[in-house]
Order: sequence, then structure tokens, then C-alpha cells
Amino acid sequence: MSGVVEFDLAKFRRLYPKIMLEDEQLEQNFLKAEMLLNNTPKSCVTKIKEREMLLLLLVAHISMLQQRVEDGNTATGRIASASEGSVSVSFDYGTLANNEKWFVQTPFGAEYWQLTAKYRSVRYTMTRFPMRVRR
Repeated sequence: MSGVVEFDLAKFRRLYPKIMLEDEQLEQNFLKAEMLLNNTPKSCVTKIKEREMLLLLLVAHISMLQQRVEDGNTATGRIASASEGSVSVSFDYGTLANNEKWFVQTPFGAEYWQLTAKYRSVRYTMTRFPMRVRR
């Protein structure tokens, strides 16, 4: 379909060789990525190549989080403090915005967050001049 990015599994595997999930899992993660970034002709990311790159970054981010969970690492955030005797580790996100916290857990998510900053700013377009006030 024109104006829509199709998931290219072979391309994804070439670009992100360290992601070792099954094909079905990657396809599901692409569906999740489409829930985060509009993949229709009405998307604010109008350039198809740019949208494809952003969607693949999201798939890599989601997949890396999934791989971590499957490997037994369910901690999120950065290590704020660590102890050794009787093992104690605490995590935090620092002073990040709520939406940003989920993305900065992987390098792919952080890159996506930076690249999409231009789409998160507000655009104001004045359609009509304000009413004149006579003084």
C-alpha cells in the first residue's frame, strides 16, 4: 500500500544483528511500533524512508527490552546505587520527562526520542487575524 511502511524482516536483521528474537516476535514488535508511530498516509512523518527508519528503531528498542526480560533482567532505569554485602541495587530515571523514561532504556529508544523531537513541538498556525479593537 502506498504511503505505508511494510516490515522488511531481512533488512531489520541486517541493521540490528544483535537482536536475536524469532521472526514472529519481531513481526509482533513491528505492530507495537505502529501503535506508537502512525504508519498511514496521514502520519506526521511524511517521508517514507524516515518513517521506516523510525519504525525499525522502535522495533529494535521493543525487541531489546523483550530480550532483557527473557534473559531475566526485569530492572528498568539507570543504576542509582549498588551495594555488595547482602546485594542491594536501586534504579531511577533521573530528571526525565515521563514519556522519555520508557525510551531511554535502550540506545535505540534514546535515538528514536532524539530523532522525533521535531514532531513533538507544537506548531501554531494563525488562520484569521484577530478582531480589531478600536481605542
